[in-house]
Amino acid sequence: MDAILTAGGIPKPGEPLYEITQGQPKALVDVAGKPMVQWVLDALNASRYVEHIVIIGLAEDAPITSAKPLTHLPSQGHMVDNILAGANAILERAPQTEYALVACSDIPAITGEMVDWLAEQALAEPADAYYTVIEQKTMESRFPGSKRSYTHLKDITVCGGDINIFRPSLAHTNIEFWDKVIESRKNVFKQAALVGYDTLLLLLLRQLTLQAALEKVTRRLNLRGRAIVSPYAEMGMDVDKPFQLEILRADLARRAA
Repeated sequence: MDAILTAGGIPKPGEPLYEITQGQPKALVDVAGKPMVQWVLDALNASRYVEHIVIIGLAEDAPITSAKPLTHLPSQGHMVDNILAGANAILERAPQTEYALVACSDIPAITGEMVDWLAEQALAEPADAYYTVIEQKTMESRFPGSKRSYTHLKDITVCGGDINIFRPSLAHTNIEFWDKVIESRKNVFKQAALVGYDTLLLLLLRQLTLQAALEKVTRRLNLRGRAIVSPYAEMGMDVDKPFQLEILRADLARRAA
């Protein structure tokens, strides 16, 4: 299994992290003595399942290290485009690759053990895409005060994870799916149409379970999807605001000590 690591985000003036990053990539912000992205790289390197890493958005002379082979790609400007570019790079290197893991650079608390757990969940039950979610109680127990955004379903309240798994072949075989995603990325109404207004209404009314919501969305997108409820809050504890950065700096300083 190869991994795509997205690290191209640069906060703009007026955005919460701009005063900290000052025009530099968020991935390179110091967290407990090393760049934030390095913590994620270390977790991918520690995984038994990850063989090769495609990192998107950082130059080859960026101050990071990896014991496993690393391919650098420039940022394509948007998350979806970056994932597609990463998938294409994986398939060019190894056309028979069945699954790819995609992780954001701003979840520095993850570990190799967590990456392995997620890979094993995916390999146990075949699907086209696996979406990680974390229960509200799990997140707030591990990171109180993190102020994540939650989706309230009929049977569970969750936030989305920032490390997921998909078949890279989707980049070539499900063009309709990617076209819809790319077309809708800047238009809230097209995003709603992508999942279906009926599904959106049921979500808003909290009339869908997690499984029912997943089935409706994936059926509409013509793929097999699976939601994985993770016991690891670290998979969804990303850095969007300065106070979240401080939470993780303190947490990882304790780990490093």
